[in-house]
Order: sequence, then structure tokens, then C-alpha cells
Amino acid sequence: MNDQTMPTAKAGALAEWRGHFMLPVAAACGYATSVIHIYGLGPYIQPMAESFGWSRTQVTAGVTIATLVQALMSVPVGLAVDRYGPRALGVVGVLLSAAAFAGIGTATGSPANWYLLWLLMALATLPVQATVWTSAVASRFTASRGLAFAVTLCGASVAQALFPYLGARLIAAFGWQRAMAWQAALWIALAFPLIWLFFRGAHDRPRGGGERQAARAAAPGAGMTFAQGLRSSVYARLFLTCLMLTFGMVALSIHFVPVLTARGATPTAAAGIASLIGLSSIIGRLGTGILIDRYPARLVGGGVFLLPALGTVVLLFSGASGPGPMLAAAVIGLTLGAEIDVVVYILTRYFGLRAFGALYGALLIALSLGTALGPLAAARVFDLTGRYDLFMWTTVGLMLASSAALLSLPREPAAE
Repeated sequence: MNDQTMPTAKAGALAEWRGHFMLPVAAACGYATSVIHIYGLGPYIQPMAESFGWSRTQVTAGVTIATLVQALMSVPVGLAVDRYGPRALGVVGVLLSAAAFAGIGTATGSPANWYLLWLLMALATLPVQATVWTSAVASRFTASRGLAFAVTLCGASVAQALFPYLGARLIAAFGWQRAMAWQAALWIALAFPLIWLFFRGAHDRPRGGGERQAARAAAPGAGMTFAQGLRSSVYARLFLTCLMLTFGMVALSIHFVPVLTARGATPTAAAGIASLIGLSSIIGRLGTGILIDRYPARLVGGGVFLLPALGTVVLLFSGASGPGPMLAAAVIGLTLGAEIDVVVYILTRYFGLRAFGALYGALLIALSLGTALGPLAAARVFDLTGRYDLFMWTTVGLMLASSAALLSLPREPAAE
């Protein structure tokens, strides 16, 4: 960005925030709801396993079911967002997702019942995929899109910071089954009013079908088609990056509490340390959003993706408490979620908004596969070895490879 364009860009960014400052906040609440079953599961893994006499692999298989269904349906959901706009999906989806999370607390210990509850969880979260929330924000923000995406996707950081600690306290007070219903109710009471009042993209108008059609006709149409994007080598590298990142990062996040409890930490103390991941993630996301509005996103992302490798090595050589786990949580958190900010931003810059929902939906296949398989692999490693070390070393390698993949991208096109 040169000296002549910078004042114009600043003016455009300020205008975008003045007009729509609550949209990314509402979208962040929606995005947090979409991961309540992922980032909220950690404190429940041990009491669930003890209650039913299951292995941690069996408990974590529920996340695998939910994310595999999401992977299968992500492209149709993206196409629906492109056609109908995100508001209708998001408003209904947050209510369904909270109800489904509460429903997991009714588990009886029967494997068939368990898998059915997680299948319902999977279907309930389809309308709240990240495509829904980022699509609305992308339609309103151009000059400050990086920061707006960062605020939106900070919803997952809030979830990572809040849900494990909230779950641990509720479990201590009510037991794990009732705790799930309380957690869902408390969150929806906070999030739903903001989403109902402020979540409207450029395709979502408060009144009149004709007005909505006019908005849709005026929406940006520049960029590649879905088929053109799928044939791009840039897209292939983004797909692999998403797969590697989520395989390691999400699993490490979900199992962070069990990693520490396996070393002797109490569940509440481990959840308190794990909450640093979410708090640090907010800083990392906002910082990354500001940076990618000013510098090439591939370079920013390539550097940021090296941080979790460092954090994981620190965790490998740390005990159950003290500065080591806290430092590891903080360093890992700086990247957790920021990787999605980078990928979504790169997607809009290289491919435009013409088929954003569908292209991002296809990337969600990689994100969902990584989210589904990573936690399951981590649990399997623990069940076989009694330790998480092998999985954590694998995570270090995946983070290094994802950084290299992003740094190999060509120079990004000029902003639209």
C-alpha cells in the first residue's frame, strides 16, 4: 500500500466500521456457537469416559461424526449462502446448535444413542458453519476486511477461552450431564439477541423481497467461478494447509486439558491454563487481522504458523503446572484461529466474492476432516501409549509443512 492510497484506504475502513461495526461482533457470537461442541468438549471427556466406562477414543468419536457430516455438506451449505444470504441460516442455526449440545447431556451410555446424538449435533451445526458468518462480513467490508474477519473469527477464541472453564465449573456444580444443558442455555441467552439484532449481510435486508433482490443484484460479482477456483494450484495449497493445520491445532486444543490432567493437574487447574489459549487467540487474531490489511497475507500467515510448533515443543518438555504449560498455551493461542483468518482473507483476495460461499465450503471439507481426524488420532495415541507425545511431535511437523505451503503462494492480486 503506497502513500497515496493509504489515506483513501483508511477513510474507507472507517466508513465500513461506522456503518456496520456490530456485524462482526454478532457474527463472532454466531461463530462461537458453531464450535461449542468442539471447544466445549474438553472438560467433559474424562467424566464421560468414567461414567460410561469408555475410552477417550470412543468419547471423541462424536466430534469425528459431527465434523465428517460437516465436510460432506459444506459445499451445499456454501452454495445456499451464495444464493439465499447468510441471515436465515445463521439465526435458525444458533438455536439448533445450542439445543443439540444440551441434548448430548441426555446420553444413556448406549453407543447407538451416543452416535445418534452426535449425528443430530452434526445436522444442527450445518447452518452455522464459518461460511455463513464470514460471507456476511465480506459483503460489508473491503478496506478493513482483514480486521473485520479477525473480529468475526475471534468468536472461536472466546469459545476456547470461555467454554472449557465454564464447563469445568458447571460440571463441578451439577454433574456433566446437567452441565451441558446449563452451558447451552447460558450461551444462547447471551449470543442470540446480538445475532438477531445485528447480523445482516449485504444480501440480508430487513424488509421486502424486492429490496433483497436489488441488494443481491448489486452485490460484488468479480472473481473466479467455483470450477475455476477448484482448478487453481493456489486453491490446492490452501486446501492442504487447512487440512494440516486443523489436524494438529484443533486436536491439541481439545486435548490440552487431558494432556495436563494425564500429568497430574486437577481438571479445574488444567482448564484454567487451557483458557489462556482462547485469551491469547483473541490477541493473535486481531493482530493478524491488522497485519494482513497492511502486508502480504501469505507472508504473515507463513510466519504465524510457526508459532504453534514452538508452543508444542514447550509443552512437550513441561510438567503439569508452572510457567511451561502457560507459555505453551499462550504461544499456541496466538495462532489458533488466526490460521482461518489468513486462509479466508487469501481466498477473497485471490478468488474474489463471486463464488466465495462455495469455494470456502470446499475448504471446509479440509477443515472438517482435520477437525474430525486430529482429535481422534490424538485420543488413539493416548489409548495405545498412555501419553500424547507422539501426536504432539506430529503436530510440530504439520505446522512446519503448513507454513512452507503458504509461503510458496505467488504474489496476491491487488485488492478489489
